[in-house]
Amino acid sequence: PLLKGNDKFENVYYNFAYCAFYQRDWMNAENLFKGFTEVFPTSKRAEEMEYMRALTYYKQSPKVELDQTNTSRTIGLMQAFINSHPGSARNQEATEIIDKCRTKLELKELKSAELYFNLRQYKAAAITFTGLMNDYPDSEKSDEYKLQVIRSYFEYASMSIDERKEERFEKVLEECNEFIDRFPQSKLIKDVTRFQDQSKNYIKSLKNEQVKTSA
Repeated sequence: PLLKGNDKFENVYYNFAYCAFYQRDWMNAENLFKGFTEVFPTSKRAEEMEYMRALTYYKQSPKVELDQTNTSRTIGLMQAFINSHPGSARNQEATEIIDKCRTKLELKELKSAELYFNLRQYKAAAITFTGLMNDYPDSEKSDEYKLQVIRSYFEYASMSIDERKEERFEKVLEECNEFIDRFPQSKLIKDVTRFQDQSKNYIKSLKNEQVKTSA
């Protein structure tokens, strides 16, 4: 405060922000980096301070099992930095950090879907795996997620009461057809075909049983 308005003020503010950063006081560092850009918006260091502010959120990104608010915040701030400074030398690193954060968020969502499946909450698992596919359409594991959707709906149908089985196995067939259309070259096609054949056989068996009952 004593140096505010002094020609040394900017340099002191700059170094003070880095003091907090190197002491791993991420919350205070974030506030100081942000404050620098507000107090000195035209400074040649403003770009650096914007990047460092985003970086403090990345430093606070926890392990996958915990709340990922800071991870999502990192993505938003790093993307905003890239958009605001398209020619910055820091953009490559910012992009790499965004990719790492997205991978972490994808893994967290995957663990949630797997937990539903392991708890035998198959409908919830199918919905979560579907959401995972929609949230990360470019993922290298998209066909694996789709197979898990099929497997989840198949288990859900198998557990159902007889009156609901046919419509739920029809849902499995619908998901199988979508898989084949979307991933015709996937190595998982054989697994999908197996679920498809089993579902058709179940439906056929159910219809035969209905005929016998009505007769």
